[in-house]
Parts: sequence; C-alpha cells; structure tokens
Amino acid sequence: MKTLFRNSTFNKLFFAAFSSQLGSVVGNMAFAFYLVDRYSEKPSLATTAELMYSLPTLAVFWIVGVIADRFDRKIIAAYSDWIRAGLTALLLLFVHFDLLFACFLVLFLRSAISKFFGPAEMGLLQGSIPQDAYVQASGLNQMVLGMFMLFGMSLGAAAYHFIGIEGAIIVDAVSFLVSGLLISRGDFPAHARTPNGMSRLRDLRFSLLLKEFWQGLRYLMGNRLLVVLISGFLFFGLVNGVFAVLPLFAMKYKLSPDQYVVHSSLITVFLGIGFLIGSLLGPWMIRRLTRAPILIGGLFLSSLLIAGLGMAERIEIYFILILFAGIAIAPINIALGSWMPELVPPDRMGRVNALIEPVMMLGHSLSLGFIAFAFPAWISIAWLHYSVALCTVAVSAFYLTSLPPLVRKLRGQGAERAAAAEGEQA
Repeated sequence: MKTLFRNSTFNKLFFAAFSSQLGSVVGNMAFAFYLVDRYSEKPSLATTAELMYSLPTLAVFWIVGVIADRFDRKIIAAYSDWIRAGLTALLLLFVHFDLLFACFLVLFLRSAISKFFGPAEMGLLQGSIPQDAYVQASGLNQMVLGMFMLFGMSLGAAAYHFIGIEGAIIVDAVSFLVSGLLISRGDFPAHARTPNGMSRLRDLRFSLLLKEFWQGLRYLMGNRLLVVLISGFLFFGLVNGVFAVLPLFAMKYKLSPDQYVVHSSLITVFLGIGFLIGSLLGPWMIRRLTRAPILIGGLFLSSLLIAGLGMAERIEIYFILILFAGIAIAPINIALGSWMPELVPPDRMGRVNALIEPVMMLGHSLSLGFIAFAFPAWISIAWLHYSVALCTVAVSAFYLTSLPPLVRKLRGQGAERAAAAEGEQA
C-alpha cells in the first residue's frame, strides 16, 4: 500500500476519484433528505431522484467505452468533472426557484456525463500501476467506499441541516472542480491515456461508434469467465437499487418515524464500519482462498444477513446485522474489482468496463421502478429486504455452478502456455 502512495500519478487519480465521489454523495444525500422532508407525503419522489442517477446509463453505455478507448482518457475524466460542476450550478438555480421537474432533468444530464468518468478513470488506473498492485488498489477503493458509507449519509444530513440544500449543492460543485483539476495535473503514461493511439474528434462517426461497440461486445462474449462475472452484475444492480432508498425508508416508515434522519445516518455508519473492516480483511482473504470462494461464500452470507434485516424489529439488531453485512460485502467487491483488470487488456478496458454499468443499472432501474410503483401500497419494508436476499442468494448459486470449472480451465490454459514457453526456450 505504501508503494502505491509513493506513485504521485496514483495519488492524484485516487484523490480525484475521492473528491468526485464526495461531491456526489453529499449532494445526492442532501437532495434525498430535501425531498423526503419537503414532500414527505410523496416517497416516490426520492425514488424518482434515484432513477435520475441510474437511467442515463441505459442511454449512453454504448458510447462511453468507445470514447474511453479511442480518445485521451485524461481529458475525458477531467471534462466529465467540469461539465458536472456546470450542471450543478444549474441545479442550484432550479432548487432556489423550486422547479422540481427541471431539477430532475439536470440530475439526469449530470448522471449521463458522469458515466464517461468511470471507464476513463479505470483505464488510467490500469495503466498507471503494476498488475500485482490491482488487489491493493481495489482494497483502497473499497476503503474509500466504506468511508463514504460511514459518513456519506451523515455528511448529507449535516449539510442539509446546517447549510441547507443550496449549500450542499455548492459543496457538490466545488468537489467536481477539484477532482477535474487533480486529473488535469496528473502525469499519466501515454499507454494509459491513449492505448489505441490518438484519434481526432472529427473522425468520430456513428457507424464507427457502433463498430467499436460491437467489437467490445464480441470480445466480451468470447470470454466465458467475463460473461459469467458480468452476468452477476444484473443482480447486484437489483440489490443496489433497493438499498439506495432502503435505509431511509426502513427508518422513516418502520423502525424510527420520528428520528429517521439520525437513525438513517447511523445505518450508513455501521455499514461503513463493516466495509472498512471487510476492506482490510479482503486482500488477505483473497490471497488465502482465491477470488471464486470469496465471491460465492460472501454472497451467501450476505443473503442471510439481509434476510435478517427484514425480520429485525429493533433498531439495535438492525445496526448489528448491517455491520456484519458490510464486512461480508466488501471482499466481494474487492475480488471483482481486482479481477477485471487482469482479464481485460488495456486497449479494451474502456469498452468492457462500460458494459458492466448498464447491466448493473438495468437491475438498479428495474428495482427502483418497482419500489416507486409498489411501495407502500403493495409491498412492505420487510419484503423489500427479503427480495434483496433472494437476489443475492441467486447470484451465489449462479457463481457456485459457473465459476469453479471456468477458473480451473483458465489455470489449465495458463499452465499449458507456460509449458509451451519453456519448451520454446529449451
């Protein structure tokens, strides 16, 4: 880990991603509290806001990976932040005049622009650190995610309480500006920025975008292990969609109607502590057990804990279970996050990475749409938890039947290539 932070390029990229995520978390959570507080009789508005964060993926996923693979990833990531800062200024204006429809439109556009950041940032990271540092880098990213889970909702609630929704949106914009500045000052190697050589914007045609997209899709479909891993992301999207609003709804409409702001924040504190513990244990567990058992066992354990959340009738039990759920989930994310860069060559990372998020966001959007339609009229808080648990155990079963034989096959192919290389040298 110390070696990673001695790399000044990694430092800038790490803190840029941190700043960008900080802006998103504070602004989005404050906006959720604003909607629940001001329009408490319409819980569907908070769910609609979450849809504005997820639906844009389905509109731009086919282009973001191609852009990240054909153009300068440093410029793409920096301008993604700066454009979002400008859109955030518009959001501030619309919130001031209480133009809710315009707010949702800006949230949609801002989320669409943010989708260009991920594939570009992943490509820059892959090309800026050695392969044996992928697990450590993924562990660090999970620790950051744990920190935001630990303090994210609390920061959003504090920002909304002390500086109001408008102050929280200003924090949001400043964070995007700082992130873009850090990336623009990073000295990334040429093979990380433009792995396929320089391209000109005027050469970008619709037919070329479709061709490049299908090339990435064909590469993905030709790698059975990648297909299996990415297929599981549909279920992760369903889980993430429910959990985007579940802590807030569980407190507001079941366990703590009068103190839901405080207790919703505490849920993310306990989940964040769990993520931090799991992020520390994850790299060690992967070295001891390998990735496939971590994925399968972690998902099964998570499903049991999430089902327990649905049965919890006391806030203290809910907090304890969410803590252990965080410990179980963090190693899963580390295993996936460190596996993908090893399986995908740098010149295709943008396109493959861009295909992951639409699969997740399809599930994310489906689950949020279902919640907006069915809650609270047709489904209870408990059954929201049970549905997440069922999805999670389904992914565990899917990986149990699919991953072990594919991993054995991959190891066999690696052994054959190594033997062939030794034969050629002899």
